[in-house]
Amino acid sequence: MKYLDLTLSTPQENLACDEALLDLCEGGNDDEILRFWEPREHFVVLGYSSKVSSEVNLRSCQANRIPVLRRFTGGGTVLQGPGCLNYSTILKIQSPGPLKGIVETNAFILEGHRETLSQIIGSEIRIQGSCDLAVGGMKFSGNAQYRRRRYLLFHGTFLLHLEIDLMEKILPVPAKQPPYRCNRSHQEFLANLELPSPVITEALKRRWNATERFGEVPFQRIKELVASRYSRDEWNFRS
Repeated sequence: MKYLDLTLSTPQENLACDEALLDLCEGGNDDEILRFWEPREHFVVLGYSSKVSSEVNLRSCQANRIPVLRRFTGGGTVLQGPGCLNYSTILKIQSPGPLKGIVETNAFILEGHRETLSQIIGSEIRIQGSCDLAVGGMKFSGNAQYRRRRYLLFHGTFLLHLEIDLMEKILPVPAKQPPYRCNRSHQEFLANLELPSPVITEALKRRWNATERFGEVPFQRIKELVASRYSRDEWNFRS
């Protein structure tokens, strides 16, 4: 596997980059990729099927100048910003194998991350819901995947130093939630790991045996996806 430490200038570009890397691999590149990026500004990201009207306080977002965007993978609506560490894995699907289905992929990847991070923080981490990682019953990582014929994208976020109190202002408690949340507020449900991001990135590079830098970044495809999708209200605010 190759690694890519790449944070682009805008949230739209960073969201598009994951899709562009999946396109690249699906189209013939035979690499597997582990990417890390860290947002420089706050923005809301909806899952593919999320609804702005029920999952975002638009008035508060506008007052705080926080853009609302949409990713092409599933999962719930989240706040991104400084203090978040995002990772993306582009993996080749082989059947039989641990990535043969959605459930198997969730279990394989999250168990590896659970084991690696438990060693770092010295506390028990559990896989909760369908694809969360939690410590002491509090979520610090949400994850999602998107599958194509040859490759899949599995990506997620680690909360390290995010302003969780800001989330209270702009995201209602979701109506659809995993049972372990028990209708808790964001402050009661979410936890920051309070770790420097290089501690996490270096540990995951070792876990994935990502020893070589990936250099073929598809900048033109990223630009095309931003223009056609990630910068457009028709995509971000669609019903």
